[in-house]
Amino acid sequence: MAPSPPVTPHEHEQPIVTLITASRPNVYSSSPLDRIATRREDQAWINEQLNNPESLFVPVWRNRNLVHGVAEGQPEAIYISGAAAQTLRMAGGLSDTPWAFLGLLEGKAVFTVDLSAADDPVPLLSDSLGTFVDLRSVGWGVAKPEASVLAHARGLMHWRSRHGYCGVCGGACESRSSGHMMKCTACGAEHFPRTDSAVIMLVTRGDHCLLGHSQRFPRANMYSTLAGFLEPGETLEEAVRREVFEESGIKVGYVQYHSSQPWPFPGNIMLGFYAEALTDQITIDPEELIDARWFSRDQCKNPEAHDFLLPRVDSIARRLIEDWMAAG
Repeated sequence: MAPSPPVTPHEHEQPIVTLITASRPNVYSSSPLDRIATRREDQAWINEQLNNPESLFVPVWRNRNLVHGVAEGQPEAIYISGAAAQTLRMAGGLSDTPWAFLGLLEGKAVFTVDLSAADDPVPLLSDSLGTFVDLRSVGWGVAKPEASVLAHARGLMHWRSRHGYCGVCGGACESRSSGHMMKCTACGAEHFPRTDSAVIMLVTRGDHCLLGHSQRFPRANMYSTLAGFLEPGETLEEAVRREVFEESGIKVGYVQYHSSQPWPFPGNIMLGFYAEALTDQITIDPEELIDARWFSRDQCKNPEAHDFLLPRVDSIARRLIEDWMAAG
């Protein structure tokens, strides 16, 4: 598809849509932790907390989080005590398992520990009635503060698992800064947790919004907001206009920020926007979308009656749509 056409200043200086603010925090935000980054280099204090039976550990196993209450439809996060974590690591032969310091929760140190080396860690958790599940399958039901901690742990351990070797020289890396940096043992290069920025936007035109369907979606009749990654040398507003035009052929003018959402699947920050369409003729990029359509507010308020589904309830895409519907 041709490059996105430039937008002249008068086309986007004034909003056509009503300004919409976030109605409530997004899922995976609202962390209750004090990250106290200054303590990460205090090895004596960290060691003391690692051996403190009152410390809390958030276990991760092969990118899954430990929760209970799934069958009952009331998922809750499970933290294990420092004493239980020590027993688990020794009994399971996991003394060298990766870990990281997350922060303080009501005065207690909180760590995450990756149990992926165990074929099945559940039998080792003798005091737990939980199971390891994909956070995306339960994020909608876990309390927001707990979901934020689980997402934090998952994202950090996933990054750690992908940075065992240096991207500069290929040498082996070792954990530093209490799990928040990997340092190459050969060339000394320092690698920090990566969060990739992506823009996600609800394009509106009057009483309609633009939603697309991708072959990557889990359900054939699910439609969602458009999204894409920020490119080097690009502002967020430019990324919104480029992505919308590339995927749908729609030219966008005014762009309004809404909110952001951590999305550790595997390591993104979703930056949510509303974008006012200047055109309405859709021309999809088949490499990105199978279909794209304009939907009215009434259709979005009752999607089942119109044979389509909105995006998952824990996503910022759903929040953008819901807040737009409420504003109409």
